[in-house]
Amino acid sequence: MGTLVLVLVASTGKAQPQEQHQKQDVPDAPSATRPVQPFPSTPPVSNPTAPPPNQPAPQEGSPAQVPADQTQSGTQDQPDAPAPLPEVTKAPPSGTNQPRSASEEELYKITTNVNQVMVPVMVKDENGRLVGGLLPKDFSVLEAGTKQKLNFFTSDPFPLSAAVVLDLGMPDVAIQKVNKTFPSLQGAFSQFDEVSVYTYSSTYSKAKEFSSIGQTLSEVLNSLKTVRGRNNGPPVTGGPLGPQGPTINNIPVDAGAPTVSTPPREAHVLNDAVLAAAIDLSKRDRARRKIIFVISDGREYGSNASYSDVLKVLLSNGILVYGIGVEGAAIPIYGKLQQKIRLPKFGYGDILPKYANATGGEISNELSQADIDKAYARVIGDARNQYTLGYVTRATPSSAYRQIEVRVGRPGCKSNLRPCVDVTAKDGYYPLPPSR
Repeated sequence: MGTLVLVLVASTGKAQPQEQHQKQDVPDAPSATRPVQPFPSTPPVSNPTAPPPNQPAPQEGSPAQVPADQTQSGTQDQPDAPAPLPEVTKAPPSGTNQPRSASEEELYKITTNVNQVMVPVMVKDENGRLVGGLLPKDFSVLEAGTKQKLNFFTSDPFPLSAAVVLDLGMPDVAIQKVNKTFPSLQGAFSQFDEVSVYTYSSTYSKAKEFSSIGQTLSEVLNSLKTVRGRNNGPPVTGGPLGPQGPTINNIPVDAGAPTVSTPPREAHVLNDAVLAAAIDLSKRDRARRKIIFVISDGREYGSNASYSDVLKVLLSNGILVYGIGVEGAAIPIYGKLQQKIRLPKFGYGDILPKYANATGGEISNELSQADIDKAYARVIGDARNQYTLGYVTRATPSSAYRQIEVRVGRPGCKSNLRPCVDVTAKDGYYPLPPSR
């Protein structure tokens, strides 16, 4: 029994070095906690020999050995040396301007030359109601007699940039009538609109800058209610209320004061007021529809600006003129006579309708206060709810006035005696360079 035990111990002691030698020839397996070892940068020598039994096993960080049968083909010839790295050019210091070549300059150039023309169009039926439901195919736009291809069409309402122009040179009875309609005027605008206020008589002034509807507009309109208009009768040149001052028994109280019997010069600078409003509107956002809303009897006399000059500014910036004709302009026979007959030193009476017709706007002549109240919402609503057409023109900023015509073919319109629809659009435009 004792002899058998000694033989087993001896055999076990001899097998242990051989098993350790076999484990050393097996490369380490990939580990989940340790990254895969990289391939060696140089091939191993040919016919590698196993390390002697007393040599320690390779450490974990050392590269694994490649078997000899996989390296026999690479032992005859050494691989070529690695290619040299490309030369690195240092970037120039920040803040220095290096000259660019012509090809590099072309990469940074973006050239656009698009002349977009926008045309608001109001379409009404024979009863004066807006016609809805029209499509792009129902419209034709002709510029200088040539049909244009539409690239924009919408029937959505636009927010307004409105310049309200009030005539304070009218008779006092007309001004007091208009003052009572201010709440209806303010209610005709929406919360998305912006409004400014201008006044004029012998001169013009700005009463309010552009701002949204709110307390500021109410305060300005309330302050204008205290303004009095001109006397309805002839100018006073004598008596105790004359320009020479008070008198006692026809004797001036101030004997040294000069006696002036010349009546004051009367003026109605409608052109100057519209021009001032148009210049301010030209600076507003193009996404809004720009209108000038005039409340006046339509008289124009004594302005520095002419009708043609003001109209050029309006058409160049796409501004539409709307308004309410009151007092003399609202009297049918008298209003027509003002437009056809010009009295000396009385000015023109047809300027306001001419502005509206040329820009694609609208003038509503109303005599009573109730009619004026109703006209505000109707006219401003017409300005907001229009079809908007757009096309690209070949006209350049150096071109002269371009006349356009808008035609509407309404389905089911078969009568040739009268038009089935009434189309209102601007008569033309002046090309201008794009804003920067």
